Amino acid sequence: MKQLHFQEKYPITVVDIAKAETRFESAAAIADYFKACIADTPRVQYIATFDHLAHTQAIGGDVSPQIQAAMNVVFCFGHALPNPQVLAVRPRSIGVADMGDHFVISFMDAPMKPANDAMQAWALALRNR
Repeated sequence: MKQLHFQEKYPITVVDIAKAETRFESAAAIADYFKACIADTPRVQYIATFDHLAHTQAIGGDVSPQIQAAMNVVFCFGHALPNPQVLAVRPRSIGVADMGDHFVISFMDAPMKPANDAMQAWALALRNR
């Protein structure tokens, strides 16, 4: 698991998992796994699964040739609305990319520690134990 700043600006967490290290065989199966994690977590709401690769191809956008599938699982941990600015960092999204021989799981770090802890645990649990 790596924590870094994407484009020197956005704090993200990235987990790279070899396909030999996981029971999951596709990005769609991992997206379904995250959807189940969300459903099993109190006060967290699933919103949608977005096929980012299909969208990008449909608009004629550039796609790295290594990316075989790319999805975002969108959901919200929001337990309160203390001010309107919090809407800028909600909802959450976990990205799942199939890179051929491995998956890349990524998400922007949340300003709420319990949300980060949950997302990290979900991502790390993808590995066979």
